[in-house]
Amino acid sequence: MAALQNFGAPTLFETLVPAEKLPTKLLQSLAVVVVGSLLLTVSAKFEIPLQPVPFTFQTLVVLALGVVFGPALGLATVLAYLAQGAMGLPVFAGTPEKGIGLAYMVGPTGGYLIGFAVAAYVTGWLARAKWDRNMVTMALAMVIGNMVIYAFGVLHLSSLIGYDKAIEFGLRPFIMFDIIKVAAAAIIIPSLWKMFSGKPSEAKD
Repeated sequence: MAALQNFGAPTLFETLVPAEKLPTKLLQSLAVVVVGSLLLTVSAKFEIPLQPVPFTFQTLVVLALGVVFGPALGLATVLAYLAQGAMGLPVFAGTPEKGIGLAYMVGPTGGYLIGFAVAAYVTGWLARAKWDRNMVTMALAMVIGNMVIYAFGVLHLSSLIGYDKAIEFGLRPFIMFDIIKVAAAAIIIPSLWKMFSGKPSEAKD
């Protein structure tokens, strides 16, 4: 994980939280992963019950965690969340009412869950390239992250209900919501950089 984290520009988290030596750094990373997975759980429980895939705030949280934490720590956070769900904890949207564990994960939302992990890494990597420092590139990073999630989600959903229905029910209803999320992240994240570093575009690598 360290090798993946130590490239490119520092993330917002690394800028705000001083680097620690082992084993303190490991404990710090573990605490971050736990807190991040809890945020994902909370975001999953605020949902609009669309069918077959409910609308939640998870995509915003997933992509933001990748941007703020970086690729490796963001990925680790999402994987920890998925592991909790695989073990049967009711961390996903609609659980335990719609099932739990691996049975739930191979259902309609399964592809989106896999996409979460990939998207967190991708947006973290873009943050390393300083895409999170201004509104335009931050918005682009969010759009790319959403496209990754949609790609995995629609591909899996189409295997269950067909491509046309997957687009109709698993993509189109969420576009407007995701535009709002993109706009929110594009305003908030660069503003945090400006607040805490003064001149985010001139932040040191």
